[in-house]
Amino acid sequence: MAIQHMSAETRTVIAELIRLREEFVKNRLIFVKGAQMIPILKVLGATDEGLEALKTTGNNLHGDPTLPYRKTRNGRFYYDFEQSKLRRLEFQPFTLSKEEDFVRHDSGQVRRFEEVDEELQENTALQALFAFKALIFHDVSFKQRPKLDYETENFISTLFSIRTVTNKDLVGEPALEGVHSDGVDFTMTTYLNSQNMTSDSAVTFIHDLREQNSLRWHEAKPEYLTGCHQHQDYLDTLLFVDHEKKHSLSPVHAINPDIPSTRDMLIFFTRKPVVEGHVSHPYDSLNPHLSLPLEIPIA
Repeated sequence: MAIQHMSAETRTVIAELIRLREEFVKNRLIFVKGAQMIPILKVLGATDEGLEALKTTGNNLHGDPTLPYRKTRNGRFYYDFEQSKLRRLEFQPFTLSKEEDFVRHDSGQVRRFEEVDEELQENTALQALFAFKALIFHDVSFKQRPKLDYETENFISTLFSIRTVTNKDLVGEPALEGVHSDGVDFTMTTYLNSQNMTSDSAVTFIHDLREQNSLRWHEAKPEYLTGCHQHQDYLDTLLFVDHEKKHSLSPVHAINPDIPSTRDMLIFFTRKPVVEGHVSHPYDSLNPHLSLPLEIPIA
């Protein structure tokens, strides 16, 4: 569409996307408030119905395989930039290792999550979030990880829908692993909802790569702290180059300790396909999902 035929709103969004991409290239990180995200996602195809439905995604989750205070679903998607499409990939188990800067009791353990269902993957707001991430990171140079296939233009993106719960018996930890990286090229986190959560909960701290893995957020060295961000409003979104930074999060605390506190997030892990020798090599199929197919344009 020629720019002279675009609406003023669309031209404004395009200018904002260009600005955000330039900021991302410069700082390797952007934090975008939800009020900024809504018009962007609408131009990228999100409907009012999709935006409203996305808020309650956390009500349809199942228990996490290793963390008792968390409910989750996940799904694998393929950024096929050669054909300008996003496709759903078949189910695979999930693992993250100490070698990828993820140090936790379940590091290297093969985990099986309940799958993202059709209702979520067909949500126009979710699809717009995938498109937003692609527009920001595609063709951006970044520090490469070992044993990933950087010969391909395409990326695998694993989506996690996560609810963290704090109650009388458990303190919900968005990142029990402390200071860490996510073993990917680009991480994006989007806030959906919370209930009975204190205003100082779940702060994301960004650390220099020199910081020691697994330190708790409050144990990290001040000289290695490079920033902090807090998801507080619907669609607040943080996107960063994962292998160029580390991060940690503070716990979820309840305003009323007699009532459970919840925090709902979408997490988008995006990386190149792995090569032989990578811990995830047996679980990195590029086959399409046969029972939950999806193919949408991303450009």
